[in-house]
Amino acid sequence: MLYYTQIIFVREGKEDQFNLFESYVLPLLAKYNGVLLYRVRPEYNAVIETTIGKPYELHLVSFPTREDFEGYSKDNDRLKYMDLKNDSIEKAMLIEGKLL
Repeated sequence: MLYYTQIIFVREGKEDQFNLFESYVLPLLAKYNGVLLYRVRPEYNAVIETTIGKPYELHLVSFPTREDFEGYSKDNDRLKYMDLKNDSIEKAMLIEGKLL
């Protein structure tokens, strides 16, 4: 099992656009055996220390294989909404890991 953590920084005023993107693409996870384990929107004061800024959301998703993750990433239904994501996020960090 592989785990993907995404730390998402949304442009101010673009939160609704980002949330619309999420409403379209998160349901596609199941098509590729993906599971949304956590979707967290931390309070501003929840970040104790940072060198990269305060995130809008944190996601933790699992996929059985990298191929499943790549299938999700390249899904045509997902790709048609990428303009919503690209316009609404300032930056995002994606971290791949596995359970030890």
